Amino acid sequence: MTAAAPFRCGSVANLGAMSVDAARQKIQQLMPQLRGDLEDLVRIQSVSADPARAGEVERSAEATRDLFAAEGFDARIVRAHDGSAPAVIGEKKGPEGAPTVLLYAHHDVQPENDHAEWDSAPWEPTERDGRLYARGAADDKAGIAAHLAAIRAHGDALPVTVRLFIEGEEEVGSETLPALLAAHKDDLEADVIVIADSANWDIGVPALTTSLRGLVRADVEVRTLDHAVHSGMWGGVVPDALIALSRLISTLHDDAGNVAIEGLHSGPAADIDYPEDRLRAESGIADGVAFIGDGSAVARLWTKPSLSIIGLDAPKVDGASNTLVPAARAKISLRVAPGDSAGNALEALTRHLTSHAPWGAQVTVTPVDTGEATRIDATGPAYDAAREAFAEAWDGTAPVDMGVGGSIPFIAEFLDAFPQASVLVTGVEDPDTRAHGANEGLHLAEFERVCVAETLLLEKLAGA
Repeated sequence: MTAAAPFRCGSVANLGAMSVDAARQKIQQLMPQLRGDLEDLVRIQSVSADPARAGEVERSAEATRDLFAAEGFDARIVRAHDGSAPAVIGEKKGPEGAPTVLLYAHHDVQPENDHAEWDSAPWEPTERDGRLYARGAADDKAGIAAHLAAIRAHGDALPVTVRLFIEGEEEVGSETLPALLAAHKDDLEADVIVIADSANWDIGVPALTTSLRGLVRADVEVRTLDHAVHSGMWGGVVPDALIALSRLISTLHDDAGNVAIEGLHSGPAADIDYPEDRLRAESGIADGVAFIGDGSAVARLWTKPSLSIIGLDAPKVDGASNTLVPAARAKISLRVAPGDSAGNALEALTRHLTSHAPWGAQVTVTPVDTGEATRIDATGPAYDAAREAFAEAWDGTAPVDMGVGGSIPFIAEFLDAFPQASVLVTGVEDPDTRAHGANEGLHLAEFERVCVAETLLLEKLAGA
């Protein structure tokens, strides 16, 4: 999926009435209020994957709506149908004839999982060494707070018309997003869309995300018996399903660790150095473990496919009996390179699995879900404005055009729904944010720069 024609305006150079120093001063004044609002949002356990916390997701949407309504938005809660996740949309008018900018973030969060793995309570924001730790502190309630910061910095003198879309089901795949975009197209249409759900390259180095891998998840079952049998009586003649599944999984990579599925696409990556010491520190790879795959680190992370086994159904070690396992299952997560399609990747994966079955084992592949890869044409006046705003906010450090190895399939939905808009994918995260994991944390100094950058960006986009 590739973005279409970019937003067009006049020169973006030196158009803003607000200087970078004024923007910094304003954001610094706003930070105590912004942090308080962010912490209040974080305390709401808006885990969209947990039906027992549907009420918390609702409460999160209401709190988000109220925050923007207090800033003059006609904010309201919408949903695709009864029982679907609540989203917040709204608008605040700028000057007559000014561009329209749509601000996106999501208010739902991942489950916190085992509380014992956290160094502080996952639902109570806690500051340590310049980071604010809690589930959702970065992904993506800080995206909501960054949008609030830019709006508050301008007050009633917004330089552009701002529209709002704060989603409530991003962490469970945005299933109803296409329906919401279709139903509210007139309320959401914009010249520029700012999606605050990505990351920066490093502390002190901003980034604009210009490509993301897609995703295919599938369950594979390998069956060799119609029931379990005695391993002594039949072992050595009848293959057990767990060994057959293990041999099948081993065919998915070559000896260097590259994905060995024929028919998948790989593309070139930006010429960006990712030093091995930094890669080791940020990935948490264990001492002595080698990296896998060929090519540059960023190519392997951004523009080549990758594959992981993220779940297994097999007998537990404790209490296992001396029987041959009749069937075993694995859940496969395949990241799809930009330029490839989820449909092609699923077809290639299925073909590989069924054609590499060892000893004639029965192989069944069941698709779970898919998401398209994204490649954005990061040229044109909107991107010029963003790069200038980011460089000013980060004291002259120009933003990196980076890829993301993870998947944000909803970006493709926005590109489909609004093909004439320029889509800017920004973010509040950094390499040590640990989104989705224990000890998720927001780097507070970087967050402040993000807020300054978005404040300046709205000013610069108004400069036609």
